[in-house]
Amino acid sequence: MAGVITTVVFDVGETLVDETRAWGEWADWMGVPRFTFFAVFGAAIARGWHHRRVFREIDPTFDFDAATRDREAAGWRYGFEPADFYPDALPCLAACRAAGLKIGVAGNQPEAAEASLAALGVGADFIATSAGWGIEKPSPAFFTRVAEAAGCSLEQIAYVGDRLDNDVIPAQVAGMLAVLIRRGPWAYIDDSSRQPRGDMALATLAELTPAIAAHNARIAQDG
Repeated sequence: MAGVITTVVFDVGETLVDETRAWGEWADWMGVPRFTFFAVFGAAIARGWHHRRVFREIDPTFDFDAATRDREAAGWRYGFEPADFYPDALPCLAACRAAGLKIGVAGNQPEAAEASLAALGVGADFIATSAGWGIEKPSPAFFTRVAEAAGCSLEQIAYVGDRLDNDVIPAQVAGMLAVLIRRGPWAYIDDSSRQPRGDMALATLAELTPAIAAHNARIAQDG
């Protein structure tokens, strides 16, 4: 069970970053309408498939790794742009910092995401990726590594993410304060027909710092 929170760790995609541009560019590369691509993407999520299966559903012969190399040869590089951040993302990081909280970013991302986020001024104490660690969520080992990177116990960490399966449930099982941000396709499809699980469910990251302050006040009062 979570105790007094000293550290907040954020997932990346659909938590801090809107991935619409990135996935839309993949649709363009494949030569299919974005509307079609996103519809198949949503169907894959609804069926519980890994999100990369969308490529094979559209083209059974598609080789994602080979296509990535082709895009890189054409000048593309994996990374984020300032406009990709949700409007509440960077202000939330600043609010956490002002509240005296340690900040981490750790998600299932290519290793290149670490340098890209740092270059865009993400003011975190650490930025990590599944590729860099060699461990993907929802593995319990991922959340253990989060605590090691944060330098505190699991019970002192709030983990914020958009997915019940990859973020909220495994973080809660690990003993963290599990925070669901309800946006992005996974949050809507996974959670549209049932009550949110986890410790907190937020509509916007602007709600996060006050919610953590209230949580810490309750813990202190309970002794």
